[in-house]
Amino acid sequence: MVTVSPSLQHLWQRGCDFLGTPLAIMGGAMSWVSERHLVAALSNAGGFGTIACGSMSPDLLRAEIQGTKALTQKPFGVNLITMHPQLDELIDVCLAEKVTHIVLAGGLPPAPAIKKIRSGGAKLMCFTPTAPLGKKLIRMGADALIIEGMEAGGHIGPVSTSVLAQEILPQIRDVPVFVAGGIGRGEAILSYLEMGASGVQLGTRFVCATECIAHPNFKQAFIRAAARDAVPSVQLDPRFPVIPVRAIANEGGKRFMDKQREVVARFDKGELTKEEAQLEIEHFWAGALRRAVIEGDVENGSVMAGQSVGMVAREQPVAEILAELVEQAEKALENR
Repeated sequence: MVTVSPSLQHLWQRGCDFLGTPLAIMGGAMSWVSERHLVAALSNAGGFGTIACGSMSPDLLRAEIQGTKALTQKPFGVNLITMHPQLDELIDVCLAEKVTHIVLAGGLPPAPAIKKIRSGGAKLMCFTPTAPLGKKLIRMGADALIIEGMEAGGHIGPVSTSVLAQEILPQIRDVPVFVAGGIGRGEAILSYLEMGASGVQLGTRFVCATECIAHPNFKQAFIRAAARDAVPSVQLDPRFPVIPVRAIANEGGKRFMDKQREVVARFDKGELTKEEAQLEIEHFWAGALRRAVIEGDVENGSVMAGQSVGMVAREQPVAEILAELVEQAEKALENR
């Protein structure tokens, strides 16, 4: 287990207490990547693993939670997408399985979902892109907040992590706030802690963990990539809003552009309703991501990665990655 100095411990003690972990470092929920093996490895090494539920059915999620419990006795969380049609049942599964922390992502959480989670005894974490919305979420019942900047991989917002941190951290002290997006080294972790964060969340940095089940081709794409290779997708038609997705540029990104053109053309011809067209565009990424992560097709699949991918140099065990991050933060503290 990583040894932490009293100075660093003091800075992230609130986050450690909230998560129930020695280190206030969360693993980001990455579909197809953040499953039982990586989640358990993170928790066993002193961090906090988070299962990415994504589009899982309640039965699949139950199996994943139970599989994670078989690999770790430490705390871990589950990330649920608010727009999932079975959100209510997924929450029931988490509560029945005694999951300690539930993260609601992908939109403003419904009030009944928040009430169910709180009354079920789990701690609730929510994402916020602004301070006013963060304060509203706290009033609604959020126990902690996550702010994630556009440097992150996958679906992203329009504002950078550093700006979000400056806007939100000074204004919200009622609950722990975790910072995410573009974090790849311990010095950055320290800077956000000193600004008032209680902890951090990293995703991209853990994709090349030895324990991660991602295909070797997927990991090699991360190791070869530079920060500038992780680019956001482009929206072609304002009638069909697309939440930007940050991924390593490849043929898959070009295919998404082609897919949008094709769907818009079919809509204009009256072959699809607006809802059907929007759904086709949104569904593109789910299949493309699995193709890259599980099947290893990194040319035609979606290689979702944050800009910190340039700091991923090799495959390492999770414990080694965490130890490096802590060592970097400690050295930066010594040089203050």
